[in-house]
Amino acid sequence: MQRRTRFPSPTRSNSPAKSGSILASHTMQRSAIPFHYYAIFAIYEPFLTTIGFIGALIDPKGAHDQQAPWPNGRPLDFPLATKLTITQLGHVCALLGLLNVFLLSSARTHLSLQPALQEKIVSALLTPLLLGDVLHIYITLWALGDSRFDFANWTPTLYITIVSGLTLLIPRFCWQMGIARYVDTRDGTHPTSHPRAAAELKS
Repeated sequence: MQRRTRFPSPTRSNSPAKSGSILASHTMQRSAIPFHYYAIFAIYEPFLTTIGFIGALIDPKGAHDQQAPWPNGRPLDFPLATKLTITQLGHVCALLGLLNVFLLSSARTHLSLQPALQEKIVSALLTPLLLGDVLHIYITLWALGDSRFDFANWTPTLYITIVSGLTLLIPRFCWQMGIARYVDTRDGTHPTSHPRAAAELKS
């Protein structure tokens, strides 16, 4: 009589560690705000706006005088209303940067398993900011009048305004074009293979 050799049947592991690793890798591939965009809009941009606000607080007259060339020399007086306008403008810019940090961080953390919804939330922030970037540069050049192409007399702050505006406008345009990020209409045709992620997407 032959004895049967019984081999252990393969078991499926449902350990949280393995499930978490699957979710982590899946989430990284399906993010509407991957880290390179997050670094630009939630780290670099808030840094710029905060530095501008601090500069306006420390030297409001200098921040005012550096906004445009002065063909006849800078004014000696600095009205109180102008000081308030400059400091409040700096505050508004810093506030926009802070909103970027909180909203984009929340979208990455709490909507990582719902990339379609994540994309809509991030778009609601970045779309008006892209429009703002275009108008910011256009209005700046328009307001300069005859000095707009007098690059030799541009102030350092004016150069920074245009260049930093372009460093934000171009990535925001790339995001709108769906470059190097999850786009639901393009990438959302295949349902996720992970049951927990699928349940989160349906809920």
